[in-house]
Amino acid sequence: MSAVNHRSGELWVLMQARRLGVGRNPLRRPSDRLEAVLLWSVLLVALLMIPVGAAVGIGVRNSLEATAAHQRAALHEVGARTLESTERTVPSAPGDVLSRARVSYVDPQGIEREGTASVVVGTKPGVEVTIWLDRSGSIVAAPRSRSDSAAFGALAGFLIVPGAWLLLWGQFLLARLPLDRRRTRDWDAQWETVAPRWLHGQK
Repeated sequence: MSAVNHRSGELWVLMQARRLGVGRNPLRRPSDRLEAVLLWSVLLVALLMIPVGAAVGIGVRNSLEATAAHQRAALHEVGARTLESTERTVPSAPGDVLSRARVSYVDPQGIEREGTASVVVGTKPGVEVTIWLDRSGSIVAAPRSRSDSAAFGALAGFLIVPGAWLLLWGQFLLARLPLDRRRTRDWDAQWETVAPRWLHGQK
């Protein structure tokens, strides 16, 4: 059984090699050679998309981090104290670990204020948390962290590679359509030439 599987594997490799135009084959038609060139071009571009995806991911990460750094420079990070519990709060979405709660804080002008900020679900009253304030002293969303920027960049770079591969494969299949039609016409023409001789030989 293993010998049969080994033989089948060898035949599959040979078929793929012939499809890529590897080796000499007197039966290979010009359309077959053109298809092999197209396939090699698609494979080459697909390999090049890997560093392109990495470059895109790095670019997205750097852009997001630059925006977050600009926000951190324009905002103020201060400490606050929670005024209510979020222990019984139900997350608004599956996997969400944050909830809104009332907090008290002192703004950069030294004025004690209260507001609503995002805290971890399960936080008890009187817990020290970190909040971000704008120039008016109002609570705003925290700037994106460096780890989040890196995660978004990695995701963007990861998604662009298989997306480009699917697009390239679709274009290759579309390019094969006229080649397949041409091969069909060639087979029909050859059959019209050979069929009378073959049928005559059978009589």
